[in-house]
Amino acid sequence: MNELKIIVPMLKQLLKEMEIVSSQGSGYYTCVPFLKRYNKLLQEAQRIFSQSNAVSVINTFEVLSETDPKDPSEKSKVLLSIRVETSQLITLLETVIQQEENKK
Repeated sequence: MNELKIIVPMLKQLLKEMEIVSSQGSGYYTCVPFLKRYNKLLQEAQRIFSQSNAVSVINTFEVLSETDPKDPSEKSKVLLSIRVETSQLITLLETVIQQEENKK
């Protein structure tokens, strides 16, 4: 089983859930569940990469601080950061999966 193929849809679902929550109005949501889930999925991807001696680009990703600002504009910045990092991680994982499949 290719664990990377499991992580990608989970990251995509995280983006969808963030969109739903943030559309309900700034200031009424917490960033922590999204930060925790992103961090766990990132750490799992890093573990998989470390076992396979794969792409070092995974080292450009860092665990995000699990803070929950009170100011709605700061919450938006945190969610934007999660979105950017998640999208980039998805791109990396999909690229690696595609390269692995092309080798077969």
